[in-house]
Amino acid sequence: MLDLGPVLERQVQHLSGGELQRFIIGLTCVQKVNIYMFDEPSSYLDVKQRLNAARMIRSLAHHDNYVIVVEHDLSILDYLSDFVCCLYGTPGGYGVVTMPFSVREGINVFLAGYVPTENVRFRDFELSFKIKEEMADGKDDKKKKEKDMNDEEKKEEVDIKFRANYNYPAMTKKLGDFNLKIDSGSFSKAETIVMLGQNGTGKTTMIKMLAGILQSDTNADMMPKLNISYKPQTIAPKFEGSVEMLFNAKLKAAWLAPIFKSEIIIPLNIGPLLDQQVQNLSGGELQRVAIVLALAKPCDIYLIDEPSAYLDSEQRVITSRVMKRWIM
Repeated sequence: MLDLGPVLERQVQHLSGGELQRFIIGLTCVQKVNIYMFDEPSSYLDVKQRLNAARMIRSLAHHDNYVIVVEHDLSILDYLSDFVCCLYGTPGGYGVVTMPFSVREGINVFLAGYVPTENVRFRDFELSFKIKEEMADGKDDKKKKEKDMNDEEKKEEVDIKFRANYNYPAMTKKLGDFNLKIDSGSFSKAETIVMLGQNGTGKTTMIKMLAGILQSDTNADMMPKLNISYKPQTIAPKFEGSVEMLFNAKLKAAWLAPIFKSEIIIPLNIGPLLDQQVQNLSGGELQRVAIVLALAKPCDIYLIDEPSAYLDSEQRVITSRVMKRWIM
């Protein structure tokens, strides 16, 4: 059910983030216990595998046991749950767990930022997914839209002439039984390219090859010479000291620049983390610190691997906006 067949012969240390996640879920599911606990099981999984993992976890619940899941993906939470407890508080300060709600009510409480049973507002704004409807019969609007599109295309043509393009060669990489073949390609400044695909198909391997961490089996000497900032997929904190000490050691004064503070440090809410020990940070806090470390480095290309893992629904939106604005 977890699609682990193709990786049975692989060494655990060679598994990708998503493969490792599925392996750990499987390892938890096969045990005969009274309580199963899963901490963010959808992190690093693609859309199809999230559903498979949810079905697997859901199948564990029987009359004589419990399943407890911590999750940020609201669609998976909706699919998995019988009851939902919302957590609110101050990150790094305190947390409060509500009484259990029905699934629909619990998700709506979280989106609204208000707990009616306790009369507590824990967020100043509501998370809304409303889509503005276009007027189908507005001919003037249609003409204006076409004109705007034409103007935008002209502007894009002009912009491209002034951009510096980078090219990378066709590459191959063999890791055990896994073979990766990459076609040659190019990218431009102020451009964000997203790699989308199933786990274990080589996304992280390609990023590591571009970063120079792994060497291509072919055309290695044709790789462009670039200044690179790399955020790895898995973050293992080894630094002993506070977040502020880490920033001072790695970034010197770069993170104290006013524009960096206003564009990245404040939106990502890093302030409350500065006095905390790096070793004591949660997964989401570590992720935000790793994103700051990556974005603060002056470079030609940012290679950012799975920035949304372990972040909650609000932080995912904010982080996407921060990265896009900074790279633009």
